[in-house]
Amino acid sequence: MIFRKAIFWLHLCCGVAAGILVLIMSITGIALTYQKQMTSWADKRLFKIEAPPGAQPLSAEQLLGKIREAKPGLNGNVTLYSDPGMPASITVGRDQVTFVNPYTGEILGPGSSGMRTFFRVMTDWHRWLSLSGEKRPIGRALTGAGNFLFLLIVITGTYLWWPKKWTARIFSSLSWFRSGLAGKARDVNWHNVFGFWCIIPLIFIVASGVVISYPWASNLIFKIAGSKAPFQTGPGGRRVGPPEASSQRPIQIDGLDALMNSVKDRGGEWKTISFQPPTVDDRTASFRVDKGIGGNPQLQTTLTLDKASGKIIRYEQFKDMDSGRKARLWLRFVHTGEYYGFLGQTIAGIASAAGVILVWTGLALTFRRYISWIRRKAVA
Repeated sequence: MIFRKAIFWLHLCCGVAAGILVLIMSITGIALTYQKQMTSWADKRLFKIEAPPGAQPLSAEQLLGKIREAKPGLNGNVTLYSDPGMPASITVGRDQVTFVNPYTGEILGPGSSGMRTFFRVMTDWHRWLSLSGEKRPIGRALTGAGNFLFLLIVITGTYLWWPKKWTARIFSSLSWFRSGLAGKARDVNWHNVFGFWCIIPLIFIVASGVVISYPWASNLIFKIAGSKAPFQTGPGGRRVGPPEASSQRPIQIDGLDALMNSVKDRGGEWKTISFQPPTVDDRTASFRVDKGIGGNPQLQTTLTLDKASGKIIRYEQFKDMDSGRKARLWLRFVHTGEYYGFLGQTIAGIASAAGVILVWTGLALTFRRYISWIRRKAVA
């Protein structure tokens, strides 16, 4: 009983300390559930690319040549889509996207600004509590702490409501809503039901959030998997390496079509092909072939080719990675549910909604407990 009481107070204190943080991350998590699909739909709807009769998309060399003529300084990561209704895109930095008509090379613009602004705001709140500049590390530290405390809340909550013996009556009370309840009884019932049905996805979502938030947690995954981390991790578990290629470095267009043909021949069916155009000094060129929506690492292939000969010198798929990298990537995209496609995203969104209910009912129960304590103290 003493141990159970200690667990209860740990659960309650973590809930009070992290309640607002968890609430913010859960609400923004709901909003970000279908980010990729909604952004793609908005961009496609905005531009409405229609292929001229009998026309084929421009080759990579032709497309980049048209872009160089129209906007010489626009150099970045190029993404080509197999969907004939989607424009090609050039991304500079994290989110500066410019779309291009794949049939004419016409510069179309930055895409659906309203949709992208909405998701950028939600992402900023989800990761950094909307703090920017020098204050961003503070926001990152707070959300990381919120993830860690939420993990403790989920684990201790599971221990508290797990019965010593399962019966039909106990299962019914934990797994379904009871009618006619109000106040404390209703909050307890809702707290149990949402926790019961969403405990498993919440554990994966929150635990993976801790791995994303803390370098030591990310490195621990590699250690458990028996692998050495192939890169140094910085704040938030992000890769620390050489800076991105400057948009001012001269790129080499000649020979790009031959490289693209090799990639398409070896890559098989694809939805997108992304690449950073090689510069005149580069000896190799890398391409990523994606058969999914962008959040399915198991459906992505990276090909590195010798720029001069077009020979593939490296062909890497998810299954070829060591166990540490696979585990780390799996956790990254389990956090959003994208690893398992639309169904996984839906489950993650429902679990985020359950997080909102759990925080609300948990804080309500804590408030009622506090009021009861004040009244008992007054009576005494």
